[in-house]
Amino acid sequence: MAERIVIDPVTRIEGHLRIEAEIKDGKVTDAYSAGTMVRLIEEILKGRDPRDAWAFVGRVCGVCTSVHSLASVRTVEDALGIVIPPNAELVRNIMFCTQYLHDHVVHFYHLHAFDWVDVISALKADPDETSGIAQSISNWPRSSPGYFSDLQKRLTRFVESGQLGIFANGYWGHSAYKLPPEINLIGVAHYLEALEWQKEIVKVHAIFGGKNPHPNYLVGGMACAIGLDDVSGINATRLAQVHQLLKDAKEFVEQVYIPDILAVAPYYLDWASIGGGLGSYMVYGDLPTNGFNDPTSFKFPSGVILNKDINNVMDVDLRNDEEIQEFVARSWYNYEAGDDAGLHPWMGESKINYTGPKPPYDFLNVDEKYSFIKTPRWKGNPVEVGPLARMLVGYARGREDFKEVVDSALAKLKVPLTALFSTLGRTAARGLESLLVAQWALEFYDQLITNLKNGDNRMANTDKFNPAKWEKQARGVGFTEAPRGALAHWIVIEDTKIKNYQLVVPTTWNASPRDPKGQMSAYEAALKDTPVADPEQPVEILRTVHSFDPCLACAVHIYDEEGKHINRAKVV
Repeated sequence: MAERIVIDPVTRIEGHLRIEAEIKDGKVTDAYSAGTMVRLIEEILKGRDPRDAWAFVGRVCGVCTSVHSLASVRTVEDALGIVIPPNAELVRNIMFCTQYLHDHVVHFYHLHAFDWVDVISALKADPDETSGIAQSISNWPRSSPGYFSDLQKRLTRFVESGQLGIFANGYWGHSAYKLPPEINLIGVAHYLEALEWQKEIVKVHAIFGGKNPHPNYLVGGMACAIGLDDVSGINATRLAQVHQLLKDAKEFVEQVYIPDILAVAPYYLDWASIGGGLGSYMVYGDLPTNGFNDPTSFKFPSGVILNKDINNVMDVDLRNDEEIQEFVARSWYNYEAGDDAGLHPWMGESKINYTGPKPPYDFLNVDEKYSFIKTPRWKGNPVEVGPLARMLVGYARGREDFKEVVDSALAKLKVPLTALFSTLGRTAARGLESLLVAQWALEFYDQLITNLKNGDNRMANTDKFNPAKWEKQARGVGFTEAPRGALAHWIVIEDTKIKNYQLVVPTTWNASPRDPKGQMSAYEAALKDTPVADPEQPVEILRTVHSFDPCLACAVHIYDEEGKHINRAKVV
C-alpha cells in the first residue's frame, strides 16, 4: 500500500503550495500539486483604465517584481497599436536582465542550495582544503584559508548557541546529502556573500524605475528622463553606476555561481536521470533587438518541443484560440460552458467555486477539484516552462550562443545532452542562462549609450496615450519570459475601460492540477519516481519542486497514510 505524505506549505518559495505524494518502496508513485491561495487580480482590474493595469498586476508577486508590469504595458501597447522608442526598449531589456540575474542567484543560494548543501557538515571542513578547492575552480578573491576559517568559527558559534537562525530546522545529516564538508563550507560562504550582492544589483531597477521592488513602467515607453548631460534625470553618472553594477553581476555569475554549480553537480549526477517529468517545453521568447514586433530578433527564441524531440521545434501563436486554453476540471472555478471546456484567455473566466475540504483536513479529494490554479494547455498538451525550456529551445533552434554554454557545461560534467531532462538539468539551466543574460545586459547598455551619444533621448511614444484616439473595442496580448517561464497577459478593452483581463503565469503552467483528460502538469509529472529515503524528511521531493523555483518560508506538515500527524518541521 502506498503511503501518502503532505507537504503544506512548501517552503522557500513565493506563495502557498501544497504537494501530496504517494510513496511506495521508497519512490514517489503519484503526486498532486495544489495552489491553496487565490488573489483574483483579474477581477480587480475590470472597469479600470488599461494604462493603470501595470501598477496592479505588478503586485501579483514581490519576487519577480517587474515582469507582470512589463507584460501588462506590452499588452496594452499591442491592443492600441503603440510602438515604443528604441531607448525605452533597451532600458526595459536591461531591467529584464537585471531581474534575471538577481532572481537566479537568489534562487540558487537562498531557495535551492540547501536541498544539496548540508550546513552542519561544513563544521567539519578543513579551511586549507576548502581554500584549495575554491581557488582551483575560480579566481574569486574571497577564498583564503583565513576567510573560510573565520566563517567556520562564526558558524560554530551559531550551532553551539542552539540558535541557528536562518540555518535552523533543515534536514541536516540526511542520507541524501553527498557533498564533502569543504564544498558545503564553500556553499555556506557564498550563500552569505550572495545576500550582500543581491542588495546591490537591484539598484539598476531603482535608477531606471524609481524603486525596487515594483519599479515604474509606462504604456508607450519608460517613465524616466535620460541624457548624458541631463542635470535632473538619468545622466552619465547614473549610467556609469548601472554599467558597474552590470559588470559586477557578470563577475559574480562567472566567478561564484557557475563554479559552484560545476563543483556541486558531480556529486549528484544520479539526479541527471531524476525529475525529468513531461519532456515537453514551451517558450514565448523575449529580449528584442529590433523592436518587439520582430520576434526573429529576440535573444530568447520562442518555440515548443514535445516529447524531448529537439529536432522539431514548433511555433507558438498566443492569438490562436485553439493553441492556448485554460481548463478548470480540477480547479476551484466554474465555466459557464462547463468545467471540461477549454477557454482562450481573451474569453477567460475567473469565477471561484471552492468545493474542497474545510481546514483542518488530512488529504485533498484529488478525484475532484483540488487547486486554485487553473490548468493551461498548448494544443491540448501539458508543457514545462522556465530556464530549462529556454535553454533547450535556444539549443534546438541552432543558436550558437546557447550551444556554446550548454556544450561546455556538458563536457565539463561528462554527461550527454539528455542529462538536461532532469532535476539537475533544470538547476543547471538556470545558471547557464545567467551567463548569457549577463553578457546580453552589457550589450544592451552599450547600445543605449551609443543612441544617447548620437542624440537620441526619446523614452516614450505618447501619440495614442489619449483615450479619444482609441477604437471603441480593442484587444491585445503581451508576453515576456519571466525568470520562472513563459508569462502572458490578455486584455479586452471596451469604451476605454478594461472589460476582461487574464494572466497565465509560469507557475500556472508548471504547478497546475490534472486536466479533463487526466494529464499531469510539470510538477506532478516530475515528482513521479523520485526516490524518498525518509518520508518524515522528504528533501528529495523539495529538490525537484524547488528546481522549478516556485519561488515564502513557512512550515512543512507531514502526515502518514492514515492521516495522522507524524512530524512538523520548519525548513530553511
